Amino acid sequence: MVYKIMFVDTAKVFIQAGKGGDGAVSFRHEIYVDKGGPDGGDGGRGGNVVFKATKNLNTLLDFRYKPELKAKPGQNGAKQNKRGRSGQDFIVKVPMGTVVKKDGRIIADLTIDDQEVIIANGGDGGFGNAHFKSSTRQAPKIAELGEAGDQFEAELELKLLADVGLVGFPNAGKSTFLSVVSNARPEIADYAFTTLTPNLGVADIDDGSLLIADIPGLIEGASQGKGLGDAFLRHVERTSVLLHLIDAYSNDVAADYATIRKELADYSPELATRPEVVALTKTEGLDEDIIAMQIEAAKKVANHDQVFAISSSAQQGIKELLRELRRQVVTAREAAELEEQTDDEHGQVARITLTGEELSKAWSVEKLEDGGYKVTGQRIEKFARRTDFEGGYQNINRLRDIMKKMGITHELRRQGAQGDSVIYIGASDFTLVEQ
Repeated sequence: MVYKIMFVDTAKVFIQAGKGGDGAVSFRHEIYVDKGGPDGGDGGRGGNVVFKATKNLNTLLDFRYKPELKAKPGQNGAKQNKRGRSGQDFIVKVPMGTVVKKDGRIIADLTIDDQEVIIANGGDGGFGNAHFKSSTRQAPKIAELGEAGDQFEAELELKLLADVGLVGFPNAGKSTFLSVVSNARPEIADYAFTTLTPNLGVADIDDGSLLIADIPGLIEGASQGKGLGDAFLRHVERTSVLLHLIDAYSNDVAADYATIRKELADYSPELATRPEVVALTKTEGLDEDIIAMQIEAAKKVANHDQVFAISSSAQQGIKELLRELRRQVVTAREAAELEEQTDDEHGQVARITLTGEELSKAWSVEKLEDGGYKVTGQRIEKFARRTDFEGGYQNINRLRDIMKKMGITHELRRQGAQGDSVIYIGASDFTLVEQ
């Protein structure tokens, strides 16, 4: 019995990195040692969510049944300066060609086998009270909370990686061609839309090979969602060369060619410049005069010097076509490598950006209608998230000290804040001075 795996090329998942462990408040209790000092350890870092590309997968089906990807949290700190264990990273295997998007923006593109990308970072662990000992603070009862890890909904999109992408109208002979030149076994029948999912096959030619993707047949309007093309056109984007197959029995070869080219260009203008090889299929039952007439019609509209005539079932013209595809793929790869080297050497535009450290120094104060004040800024919000507001006045006073050192308190006073004014930072609120 043969089991057919469902092809799924899009999925939505909820990703949550691990929370950092909390710092501990502890004091040494050793025999003959009076009033031992603080020895509370730091919390461990939360685990990351890491995507790893693998050539052994070719579908996103698993993510339909497991839409939540959560890494382990870090453990809390303990006495005797024991740091909590860091949370284990959650390694998620995805097919090569997987694109990860957050809010419609690409955050990862995994195209190489065993490539790893951290998709969500685990939260930092909080400091234990041993971290806060000083000459003026001998017995601190301060400990930080661990930070929450990144969490968000991500969209996954699979774009097949192949040397050659087969395009053409439904029933143009793409699946038959793939089955003859490779070990792929796509469904084949004498009606349109037999292929409902992309198929991959490896074709050997001379001393090399070609990875070929059979894309479900396109129709006019496919780039706007008609037929099946809109769902699968993305798989053509990564191919080095397009093999455009046209049914030799077509009543208008030129119109068929022009229609498919328009759909490709409408979907992605870059596809219009992709290297292309054109071939007429199913020529085994046609007279040579008719074949020659159809080739000339295709040449005129395609503006190609060479249009191949093949018969997959009779295996005529296959080897010559594969050799041309191989030549075009090698040329396309060399051009891509040269372009990449040129970009690295000469094409980079210098950009002035702020470093993470510079960004962390920025903060702002806004007076609210209710008389309170809202403080925003990457660094101060991080301190607020790690403050244990339920763990005693020393924790909040430490946050107040940090605000004073950063100049935030001075700005609050300048804008009219009093000691009992409520300060909002992130999800926390407290008064400017201890009440």
